[in-house]
Formats: sequence, structure tokens, C-alpha cells
Amino acid sequence: QVQLVESGGGLVQPGGSLSLSCAASGSIFGFYAMGWYRRAPGKQRELVARITSGGTTNYADSVKGRFTISRANAKNTVYLQMNSLKPEDTAVYYCNVDRTAGFVLWSWGQGTQVTVSS
Repeated sequence: QVQLVESGGGLVQPGGSLSLSCAASGSIFGFYAMGWYRRAPGKQRELVARITSGGTTNYADSVKGRFTISRANAKNTVYLQMNSLKPEDTAVYYCNVDRTAGFVLWSWGQGTQVTVSS
């Protein structure tokens, strides 16, 4: 069973930046397309960024141009660089396999809270 551990969240002012990391246990990480998801208060979890095993990326319109997803397969880690943060980016952020690529989701980690507020 793969375990996911997200980190890097925090409180930031609008316009600020944060860098999230997600470490996955197991040696099969590099095979999977991965994604960053978020769940805002009162809303469903949504996929905001995804990256294939080869490094091709795709973003939700709400974060395009502001967020950058990357991965280091040798470290079993996926990253999310978030710039120009807005209050509406406030959410708990999670990583998991990219469900839109047809992969069955792994068990969710605890997530990392991102709060954008002045």
C-alpha cells in the first residue's frame, strides 16, 4: 500500500508563494501520472494540476499560469510551486495518482493546509 505524505502548506498573504511537496512510499511511483488536488471548505475535492510519468503537465484554468507541478522520480516526490496566491486558493491540498489518466486512486494522505489571507 502506497503512503502519501504532503507538506509545505501554511498561511500566506495574497500574492505570496508556497511550495508543496508530496512524498510517496514504494518503488513504483515513476510509472504513474500524478496530480495535486485540493478541497476548499464546503466544496468537493478538485484536481488542479497533473503530470505524466514523462513530465507533461496540465492545469485547471483556475491555477494556470500561477502553479507549477513537477516531479523527481528518483525521490518518489511530486511538487507544486504556487505563486500569486489568491484567497480562493485556500484549501487542503493533496497529491495522488491522476484519476483522469485512468488510475485507481491510492489512499489519501493527510493533506497540507494552505490559507491565503491578509
